Amino acid sequence: MLDKLMPVVLFFCAAVSIVTTIGIVYTLFSETFQFFKQVPLFDFLFGMKWSPLIEPKSFGIWPLLSGTLLVTVIACVFAFPVGIASAIYLSEYAPNRVRKIVKPILEVLAGVPTIVYGYFALTFVTPIIRAVFPSTGVFNALSAGIVVGIMIIPMITSLSEDAMAAVPRSLRHGAYALGATRFEVALKIVVPAAFSGIVSSGVLAFSRAIGETMIVTVAAGSTPQLTMNPLESIQTMTAYIVQVSLGDTPHGSIEYGTIFAVGLTLFLFTFLLNILASYVAKRFREEY
Repeated sequence: MLDKLMPVVLFFCAAVSIVTTIGIVYTLFSETFQFFKQVPLFDFLFGMKWSPLIEPKSFGIWPLLSGTLLVTVIACVFAFPVGIASAIYLSEYAPNRVRKIVKPILEVLAGVPTIVYGYFALTFVTPIIRAVFPSTGVFNALSAGIVVGIMIIPMITSLSEDAMAAVPRSLRHGAYALGATRFEVALKIVVPAAFSGIVSSGVLAFSRAIGETMIVTVAAGSTPQLTMNPLESIQTMTAYIVQVSLGDTPHGSIEYGTIFAVGLTLFLFTFLLNILASYVAKRFREEY
């Protein structure tokens, strides 16, 4: 009896994630469809001003999109070199005792609540930036981007280090036998061999940075503007969703519909990035 019952129970457990995903997608698409009954799709995709809460109302997504990408690019420019360098150190240079201490600390850092990161950006990073660039606003994209980068460093480091650790020792020994230095082995043998894992970790971290909410809500501001100046206040897609979801927006209104239109845009971005990460992992995977 138990042998017949357990497969059914396990199937329903596995189906929970599928049903949840279908429910989320259905909610996003159905509410967004109602929104686009009132707002032309062309205006949403190609409009250069976002002002759905005050008159005159505008629904161009580009200010939110540019703010999101600005913070994400800053985060990745900061996090990728640091994360990959840390992974190389842990994989190729660090003694076992150091690796056993440092890697768990990095993984604990990944568990710090993002609201804590947000106030760290606002109260510690921003004053430093303003001391260097006095024209910087209290809320700015640079501070938020740097701290989002700090947040995703553990993800890049841990996944990249796992990929490097999976490279067979025989490849390293062969390179050493040919006279290569430790740095040459790390850079020319280990990194290329673990390339698929490293790129996948980068794409996943990029996706994580795009979807970050509390850091950008606290530190980046709420000024949707089309700018590439990191010293100015901006607004990201996630920060806008938080702003409108505070309870003051009437259910069923056009302002309420913007939550789902922006959410669907964000969902499509992260969905495509996850597909890209899967493709890269399969395309450049090395099997030994």
